[in-house]
Amino acid sequence: MTQGLEITLAPERLSEGSPEERAAFGLFAIGSGNVALTEGYDSFIDALRPGPLVSGYHAAEWFAANWWRLRYEPYSPRSADWWRAHRMTAIGEGYVWPNIVFRTDGARSAILSEPSSDPQAKPFRYLGANPWLGPSVAVEEAIDNFLMRIVGRLAERGIRESNLNRLWTEVLTERQDSDQAERRRLEALMGFDPDEADERFIQTLLDDRQRFGSAAVDELAAETAGTSPLTSERLLSIAAREGAMIKRSDAMTLSADVLAETCSRPLAWQQGQHAARMLRKQENLGDAPIETARLAEMIGGTGIGPGRGQPTSPISFLFPESSVNASMVLRSRWETGRRFELARLLGDHLRFGQTDHLLPATGAYTFRQQAQRTFAAELLSPLNVVTDMLQGDYSPEAIEDTARHFKVSTMTVDNLLRNNNVYEAA
Repeated sequence: MTQGLEITLAPERLSEGSPEERAAFGLFAIGSGNVALTEGYDSFIDALRPGPLVSGYHAAEWFAANWWRLRYEPYSPRSADWWRAHRMTAIGEGYVWPNIVFRTDGARSAILSEPSSDPQAKPFRYLGANPWLGPSVAVEEAIDNFLMRIVGRLAERGIRESNLNRLWTEVLTERQDSDQAERRRLEALMGFDPDEADERFIQTLLDDRQRFGSAAVDELAAETAGTSPLTSERLLSIAAREGAMIKRSDAMTLSADVLAETCSRPLAWQQGQHAARMLRKQENLGDAPIETARLAEMIGGTGIGPGRGQPTSPISFLFPESSVNASMVLRSRWETGRRFELARLLGDHLRFGQTDHLLPATGAYTFRQQAQRTFAAELLSPLNVVTDMLQGDYSPEAIEDTARHFKVSTMTVDNLLRNNNVYEAA
């Protein structure tokens, strides 16, 4: 579902509660077109409603308090409180809130609507719905519009100094200040609420933009996930100690037309898959596995080398030391892992190798990292060849044989099939 998104509140009367709660009480709904993500069965009226009766004031407070994280923080299973800022059930305040999760990769967003866990839930049982998928700016606009309507409703009741007014005014002020907005965005990428991150962390990232560029620093911030950030000093030390030198001029490139066509595709997996297929076609690779030496040559290297015991680098990355040479660090100890990481860096090089001063391959769920992973999986083990080899046999043994053929991990093949809906997760 990719239509426009609306968050609405149809007024209803509430006879008790705080003035703010009563002023913004009503039927709360999130939807797009004719589909309500909040639809459910209301046991009081014995009928379906597009949403529950709640106080929109509490929803608005939650949206305002978490505005920066909802807009910029990617999914982070390593962050203990990610759910608090992205799942509406965290709002509380005595209401049965939708089992809805807001996810973003920075460029695109998904709103996931799940049914109530109890099939007999009362007074409101959510039915769940297909996910809403669309640009993150559409979610931003929907939240902004909802917040402005709730603030306006409070003003109509003479309420102008509520906690919501304070929170929303702060957000708007921060968004108008470019320096403050950049700090808030980095905090969100790191998984912190406003002013919760150590100021030294933020300043380090801001300083490293001069060395690595803003786009690369964003990726490092997202990899942080509530811990201390990866600094330029640390990464450059690792590169000097463990990096393998490659010749940038020998690395593969794609034509401007192919890159433009790749970037025109809205989803990260679409971009990664398309770029990998175009590179295979350009290099006449056919359906065959790519030998390790050939894979290294494609990024301007002579090999990937063996892993060195326990990895000391938390990420794989490519650091262009000059217009001629770059230093490449691979994190994994295993050949299949190092091949996959090299393929990720190759995909990133095709997109950003001419402009960025650091090409990181991290575990974050940003648009860029998801495109990398899809590129690597498709380049090393093309989907159409994998499905032809398996011929409907998705047993562990068949997947292991296929993975061995392409010199990738079984996880790579399994994820390739699941992400392309060849079969469903158990």
